[in-house]
Amino acid sequence: MGDLTNTPKHEDLIYDVGMHKGEDTEFYLRKGFRVVAFEANPDLVCSCRDRLKDSIDRGQLTIVEGAILDPGAIGPSKKVQFYMNEDKSVWGTVCEPWAERNSKLGSSSSKIEVNAVDFAAVIREHGIPHFIKIDIEGCDMVCIDALKNFSERPDYVSIESDKTRFANIKREIDSLAALGYSSFQAIEQSSIPFTQFPPNPSREGEYVAHKFVNGASGLFGSELGDKWKSRHRILLQYSVIRLMYFLLGDEGVMKKWKFRGSSKMRSLTRDLLRWLTKEKVPGWYDTHARHSSTKDRSVTLSR
Repeated sequence: MGDLTNTPKHEDLIYDVGMHKGEDTEFYLRKGFRVVAFEANPDLVCSCRDRLKDSIDRGQLTIVEGAILDPGAIGPSKKVQFYMNEDKSVWGTVCEPWAERNSKLGSSSSKIEVNAVDFAAVIREHGIPHFIKIDIEGCDMVCIDALKNFSERPDYVSIESDKTRFANIKREIDSLAALGYSSFQAIEQSSIPFTQFPPNPSREGEYVAHKFVNGASGLFGSELGDKWKSRHRILLQYSVIRLMYFLLGDEGVMKKWKFRGSSKMRSLTRDLLRWLTKEKVPGWYDTHARHSSTKDRSVTLSR
């Protein structure tokens, strides 16, 4: 239980796990939060270190370079093979099946060696954050599993939801519920630049007139509003989302149809699902979870 005593929670701290080009990190910094950001792609790390140098120099931003891995998979060299995607940098991954999927979708990768990062060790060093955003292509649940070692939990977490099987989505939700997360939202990501705007007055940190770019994770925590759902209701929503993936996703069955009239059937199906869900179809979703101990807040953070 030593970790529990020595790992306090910091309300002004956010972890950005999968920093990419800093789309989310910059938003969190502008709102006054301290940020620990994780990124495996050395080119992206270099770019963000240059662009966000002022935040690093004043101690508001810490960048952890390397790929998060299950501690049991970290060898003596503390290195890991990373598939750096040459076409879509956001698709970089340590998971070979994910790299193979990307190749099938027409996007090639080159293999490089990067540092292996023990996520739990970083938590012990920097503390439990108010919010963790996780998007690391196949290893999101490594971070969630690491939270089992700590009695304190982030008020909010977000992960990229699985697209391949409903059973995997259910496993994600059940893992979060086992950690005490009781309220959930499924947020369609591709529409964020057109549908999300920071509220004024702010409900998380300081107000900023921020325009989200493509690839940004968007609003978080209290600023997501009151559309939180129970475990049962979020799984019902994901059953429909999974149907959209199954029919019209990257490897959807209807996308493989080549017979006469198949294009029209896909269009009609897409329109029907869009009408039912009021979302983009098939979409791309993150799961946001709120801990049962979390109280709504409207706090301005001091720098």
